[in-house]
Amino acid sequence: MRLIIFDIDGTLLDSKAIILAAHAATYAQHGLPTPSEAAIMGLVGMSLPEIFRILAGPDDPAESLMTGYQQAVWEFRATGLHAERPFPGAIELVDRLGVTPGVKLALATGKGRRGTDRVIAQYGWQNILSSSQSADENPSKPDPTMLNRAMAIAGATPAETVMIGDAVFDMQMAVSAGVTPIGVAWGHQPTEALIAAGAVAVATDMADLAKLIDTALIDQRLPR
Repeated sequence: MRLIIFDIDGTLLDSKAIILAAHAATYAQHGLPTPSEAAIMGLVGMSLPEIFRILAGPDDPAESLMTGYQQAVWEFRATGLHAERPFPGAIELVDRLGVTPGVKLALATGKGRRGTDRVIAQYGWQNILSSSQSADENPSKPDPTMLNRAMAIAGATPAETVMIGDAVFDMQMAVSAGVTPIGVAWGHQPTEALIAAGAVAVATDMADLAKLIDTALIDQRLPR
C-alpha cells in the first residue's frame, strides 16, 4: 500500500492571483503598505496566523489583517474574481490515483477547513480521500502533525508515504515525519530551495510528477 499526500495551493491549484489580491485588499483597507510578492508567496503553505505573525510589523494588527484577508478571499470566490484554477493535468492525476489499487490519498494544506472542503466538493474527491488535514485543526507546516495524522488514519507507515508539495515547508514537514518528499517546480518556491529542504526529486511538470509517483508506487526509493 502507498499513501500519496498532496498539498493544494501551488501544487494542485494555481492560487497565486487570489492570494496576492486578497493581501493587497486587506493591507489597503488597513492603510498599510502591502508586503512584496516575494515575501507573501514565500510563506504560502504555512497557516494564516503564522503568515501574518511574520508579515506584520511590531505595530501592525496581525489578527485584524488575517480576518480582512479571509473576508477578501471569500468575496473574490463569491464573485469569481482571481479564480483558483487547477494546474493542467492535476485533477486528472488525482482522479486516476483515486481508483488505483493499493493507493490511498490525502491532503495536507495550509488552507483552512472551509477552503479545503470547498476544493474537495468542487472536484468530487469526497470518496477518494482517506483524510484531509487543514491548518484549522493542525499546527502550521513544517510541523509534521498533519502527516502523522494522515498516516494514522490511512494505516500507512512513513516508508509507504509520499508528500507532494511546492513549498520548503512541505519538504521540511515530510523529512520530519520520515516520509518521501517530492517537490513540484511550478509552485511558489524555487527548485533549489526544495532540494535543499530535502526533496528527493522535483517534478518539472504534471507528466513528470505522474512518472515520479508511479516510481514511488513500485520502489521504496526515488532518484535525486
